[in-house]
Amino acid sequence: MIVVLSSSRASEFLDVIREAVVESLRRAVIHLPPDVRDALRKAYENEDSGSARAQLKAILDNIELAEKLGKPICQDTGLILFFVRVGYSFPGLPVIEKAFIEGVREATEEIPLRPNTVNPFTGKNPGDNTGRYVPFIHWELVEGDDLEFTVVPKGGGSEAVAVLKMPPPGKGVNGVKEAVVDAVLEAGAKPCPPTVVGVGVGGGADIATILAKKAACLRKIGTRNPDPEIAGLEEELYNAINELGIGAMGLGGRYTVLAVHIDYAHRHPATYPVAIVFQCWALRRATAIIKSDGTYSVYQ
Repeated sequence: MIVVLSSSRASEFLDVIREAVVESLRRAVIHLPPDVRDALRKAYENEDSGSARAQLKAILDNIELAEKLGKPICQDTGLILFFVRVGYSFPGLPVIEKAFIEGVREATEEIPLRPNTVNPFTGKNPGDNTGRYVPFIHWELVEGDDLEFTVVPKGGGSEAVAVLKMPPPGKGVNGVKEAVVDAVLEAGAKPCPPTVVGVGVGGGADIATILAKKAACLRKIGTRNPDPEIAGLEEELYNAINELGIGAMGLGGRYTVLAVHIDYAHRHPATYPVAIVFQCWALRRATAIIKSDGTYSVYQ
């Protein structure tokens, strides 16, 4: 059943959601999630290359220093993305977008965040990390009366090397493998490796890209696709990419990627979209859950 909410009831959640946004962004840009920290530490401990170990040590020191000083891990605090799961009956449904925008503006000033939203035609920067369609919100409506969102500050360096390829459908999985390896070789050191590579296969151009971005940014390192065949392909590509020897910050070594995550959608017979989205080592995300009683929690 869908409940029609009164504007007065919904407005009560504006401040709650805004506060959750600010807290989530503060957590995301200063503290890396445990799965990411553990993967970087493991890479450092198992790296053979001296130059790569030095880079990974600098990354780990940077993470500790950011927490100690309460400052962002990277000067590029990203383009802000929200991945939202909200119940049809959540009381604050009508004010979510407004609260997100206000929260981003407040976080930009308080944390602070670098202003990263630029009009592509005029070059004008509003200075508060908002603008046309940004912060961008990926919506998913579900049963229930809670709001859950994950905020991802997506850095520009890794985003700049994202690609969409359309290999001939007849190549099948081999076309996917070629597209991914070629994309990593072309990207080289630009996305600040070691990275997480998200791969979206099938659907259309837009669907594949969204799946790739979610795979890169939202899935925890160490997880596998529940489909055994796809999980096997993730492992195969992980090993193949790390054998390329690009290494940490492009200086060589065993760890070019921390993980390869794949998702897919059914496709049109005439097309075989393959999207590859890179996420740099600073994989920043934080999740907030806001209950219908107005309480919330933030975790990574």
